[in-house]
Amino acid sequence: MSYYAPNPANAYTSNPASSYSSNLSRYPSSHPRQYNHHQGPPAGSDPQLWQWFCAVDTDRSGALSVTELQDALVNGKWTKFDLDTVKMLMNIFDTDRSGTIGFNEFAGLWKYIAEWQRVFKHFDRDHSGSIEGRELAEALRNFGYNLSPPLLQALEIRYASGAPSAYGPPPGITFDRFVRACVTVKTLTETFQREDHDNDGWIQLNYEGFLKISLGAP
Repeated sequence: MSYYAPNPANAYTSNPASSYSSNLSRYPSSHPRQYNHHQGPPAGSDPQLWQWFCAVDTDRSGALSVTELQDALVNGKWTKFDLDTVKMLMNIFDTDRSGTIGFNEFAGLWKYIAEWQRVFKHFDRDHSGSIEGRELAEALRNFGYNLSPPLLQALEIRYASGAPSAYGPPPGITFDRFVRACVTVKTLTETFQREDHDNDGWIQLNYEGFLKISLGAP
């Protein structure tokens, strides 16, 4: 069975089946609006997801800040998501560029995370709760990215959940960092492909172009 890196655009489809702490109903609109706690959830949404949204919306603004969103997202071992991953997700799903996540945006983000969690569980072969070297290589190869061993090792060290020790392999990549690692590889690959006009696997960049690509990575 082939697995693909989840696409944020698919989070806007209706009636998604979710396994990430709640069963999502749907992402009602591509034009987000804020709902306050007194109005209740929008029609057709999952009441349980609405309750969770309200619980982490501590300032009762009707939208989540980056720190509130971080409180809403946990790894399998109940550790908070890495802040850089939270910022990446906010950048993807803050479709109205308000700097916050409204409920509709949150519902789409929740489905996206649920899809990634299914992928993570599939490739976490030893059920350790983290992705190690071979598992990472298999996942990326399944997504269509055949990276060299040195590059895979660099990726594993970059996104490891802790500092590597002098002996033994890196400590593994937790769920949140796995998502960010895969999105980074996907984003950089797509950027490279756009610049590789003759599809020969080589591109020519000046210094500013290189920085632009680097800074555009998640």
